[in-house]
Amino acid sequence: MNSNLEDTYRHKGLRKQLVDQLKAKGITDEAVLSALNEVPRHVFLDSSFVELAYQDMAFPIGSGQTISQPSTVAFQTQLLQVQKGMKVLEIGTGSGYQACVLAAMGAKVFSIERQRNLFFKTKEILEQLPFRVKTFLGDGFEGLPTYQPFDRVIITAGAPSIPEKLIEQMKPNGIMVIPMDNAEGEGQTMLKITKLEDGSLKKEEFGDFKFVPMLKEIGND
Repeated sequence: MNSNLEDTYRHKGLRKQLVDQLKAKGITDEAVLSALNEVPRHVFLDSSFVELAYQDMAFPIGSGQTISQPSTVAFQTQLLQVQKGMKVLEIGTGSGYQACVLAAMGAKVFSIERQRNLFFKTKEILEQLPFRVKTFLGDGFEGLPTYQPFDRVIITAGAPSIPEKLIEQMKPNGIMVIPMDNAEGEGQTMLKITKLEDGSLKKEEFGDFKFVPMLKEIGND
């Protein structure tokens, strides 16, 4: 991972260009755009990728995982409708970039990662940044019962089904954003699930995406 945490004028200029691109792609939530302008994406990437950090591309981050492209991060975050002070559960810390975007919006972020090596690598980076994120090594399907209920749940890996335990840990009127595996097995459909007052679920679909799979067992890779 990139140990150089310097955030130069050049980096800031590239971020501004990226935000302009995201606006052109239909991201309208000013709080989301502001957070993406604030979070230095280059610090989450290997130094060999720094020159490309502000292009709208996904990159490998080790352990078979990727850092999602900024337009996907922005799209998921916009669907989540985060407000300051909300408790957000993130499944799949990955590089930590998405978690920092949520923290930059004023959310209280609780993030679970199942890959042990990636967890410790990312934790070290997050500790050097001004964004407050609580990280946990564990199985995302189980959620964090100790810290429930959550206002929002975001899943950053392709899920085979809607994890029941995560629904249980959401507040009434809570929102989950989850990439659900397509029947064809060719990627995922982005779902926004609202948990209504009576406990029933309202599901809305928002197009096709490609994510790494959500896995149960905790790995060391």
